[in-house]
Amino acid sequence: MGEIFSPGKLMLTSEYFAVDGALVLAVPTKLGQEFFFNEIEDAQSIIIWEAFHQNQPWLKVIINYTSWQIIETNISASAEFILKVLKNVQALSEFKFKSNQSYHLKTNLQFPPDYGLGSSSTLMNNLAEWANIDPFHLNAISLGGSGYDIAVAQAKSAVLYKNKPTNNYKTLKFDPIFSDQLIFIHLNQKQDSREGINLYKTKLKSENLINEFSDITTKVLNCSELNIFSELMSLHERKISDFIEIPTVKSLYFNDCPVFVKSLGAWGGDFVMSSKFPGYKDYFWGKGFTTIFDWKELIG
Repeated sequence: MGEIFSPGKLMLTSEYFAVDGALVLAVPTKLGQEFFFNEIEDAQSIIIWEAFHQNQPWLKVIINYTSWQIIETNISASAEFILKVLKNVQALSEFKFKSNQSYHLKTNLQFPPDYGLGSSSTLMNNLAEWANIDPFHLNAISLGGSGYDIAVAQAKSAVLYKNKPTNNYKTLKFDPIFSDQLIFIHLNQKQDSREGINLYKTKLKSENLINEFSDITTKVLNCSELNIFSELMSLHERKISDFIEIPTVKSLYFNDCPVFVKSLGAWGGDFVMSSKFPGYKDYFWGKGFTTIFDWKELIG
């Protein structure tokens, strides 16, 4: 049985504006998704798909890929999504799901699904790597989005990403000198990024504003002091808040927090980033947010 791994991701800059070509800084997480595959010569033409969350069974689907019929499953809606994605793999691949082969495919998501670290993007990249197809194309026809998460999964490193004029990225090592002062707090809920992007797309935006976020990304890369980094994060939050007309996460939950709090990705859930201050754990725990990671604990 073969094995492929793709890391999860966190988007540090240019959320929303990434879909319009703003420069994105994104980093990989230590946790990601494993993909195990076994291909058997036979004429049944079936796929046995098993999905695990943190090594616990979650979804099982058996598919006949000649007729693309679901033979058996325990979760119908999720099985339909897997069917759609695997049909897309077949359409893009020269050799997967063609004939005289059956497949046992198993996934294991290493982080809770509500963490928002990329359960879909890691799946897309694992399948694309296995089938030797373009992960950006597979993701575009299966899910959509800016594609930055695919870049992180493919590169398995931090990336600077732009999706215009085409998907392109360069890898880098992003580990600021003050990273031991940075923390990530989970907001106890999952945010639907596609819903957030749809809201963003209804609003008119200018090329100048897109460029402003690219400029912030560049300044973050060159930043060597925590106080300047904090100012850039706060500026980024204000600009997004003004544009999408949604209050910042700090004003909603952490109004008395003495340091910056920045949303990562679509606003309203998943992780936020902040920095340490005296009593920071008691502060966040007291507000009901008990899942806190240091940079080195979460970032790969």
